[in-house]
Parts: sequence; structure tokens; C-alpha cells
Amino acid sequence: MKKFFVTLSAIALMAPAFAQEAEETVSFHQVLKTYFIDGGPGFMAMVALALVLGVAFVVERIIYLNLAEVNTKKLVASVEEALEANNVEEALEICKKTRGPIASIFTQALIRLKDGQSLEDIDKAITSYGALQSGYLEKNLSWITLFIAAAPSLGFLGTAVGMVQAFDDIVKAGDISPTVVASGMKVALITTIGGIIVALILQIFYNYLLSKVEAIVSDMEDASISLLDAVIKFTLKK
Repeated sequence: MKKFFVTLSAIALMAPAFAQEAEETVSFHQVLKTYFIDGGPGFMAMVALALVLGVAFVVERIIYLNLAEVNTKKLVASVEEALEANNVEEALEICKKTRGPIASIFTQALIRLKDGQSLEDIDKAITSYGALQSGYLEKNLSWITLFIAAAPSLGFLGTAVGMVQAFDDIVKAGDISPTVVASGMKVALITTIGGIIVALILQIFYNYLLSKVEAIVSDMEDASISLLDAVIKFTLKK
């Protein structure tokens, strides 16, 4: 019983701290809401939409690129082992069961090898499908760059509108006191800040995606060279 009362006392002492923390959380959201309204719901909504759409493309690219990553060394080793055993069918089956752009390039090359096409044709197939897969990897990145540029542009547009509003208020009041121009200046600053923050967030994600694309493309090039070497060895043995 004594422990029970001690626990209740501790909870009672901690309750104000929890209440203060909840109040701070609510006040933070309230501040964001206030700034959103003060910045002009129209312009701030467009800036927020740029963020939402940009993040949607970012998430789609992250999922796609993560699925495109495979154990390249293991795939190359398996294909080389199958070709050394003169088993093109097995090498082709390994590639068909593996996801990702590298496996797709290997599949196209091995299909031509199976059909008895020349090394030149196989090399052209690897180059062509490599370029095609690179395009797939970079797909939708241009949309992210669009929203990176659009967000601050919308913010600057809100700035211009806010300045016009400030001058209109001066004309109506016939006075240039800080109180008169404060409202328009506030709109100008809030929209600019919002647009810059959105652009910075999307830029970080864009650079991350770009680094992943470059890493996958580099793996594709290395793996393609290894495959071509294995194909040459296979054809020389025949």
C-alpha cells in the first residue's frame, strides 16, 4: 500500500511536466497553423502542395531504386560459373529469376548468345539495354527538380503579392508607419521562408536519389564488362 501511494505521488509530481509538454506541442502546431494562415492560405497551400507532390515522387523513386539494387557480385559469379560449364540455359534462368536492371541487361545478352548471334550484336544489346535501364532509373527525377524550383518561386511570388498589399495599405491609410505595412511584409516573409524550406528538403532527397542512381549505373557498367568477358571466353571455347 505504501508503494502504491508513493507511485501516485510521483505521478502527481510528474503531471505538471506532462501537461506543460502537451501544451507546448499543441502550441507548436498552433503556431504553424497561424503562420500558414498569415502567409496567405492560397500561396502557402501551393507551397505545401509542391512539398507533398515532391515527396510522393521521392518515395516512389526510393522504392524503385531499392528494388533495383541486387548482389551484383553474386549474380556475375553465378552467370560466369554457368557459362564456364557451357550451360547458357542455366545462366539465362538465373538472370530471369533475379530482379533489377543488371539482370535485365544480362538476360538480353544471353538470349542473343543462345541464338548464336555475334559478339558485336551482343555488345550492342548490352549498350542499348544499359542506356534503357539508365533511363528507367532516372525516371521522375525531373519532376522532383521541378518542385525544387517551383517551391521558392511560389514563395517569391507570395513575397511580391505581400509587398503590393503593403503598398496598398499605405495608400489607404495615407501613412507609412510600421503598423500599416506590417501585415503585408509578414505575408512576404512567411511565403518566402516556406518556399525555401520546401526546396531545401526536396534538394536533400534529390541528391540522395542521384547518388543511388550513380551507384547502380556504375555497378551496371562493371557487371556488363564482366559479362562481356565471360561471353568472349564462352565463344572461344566453342
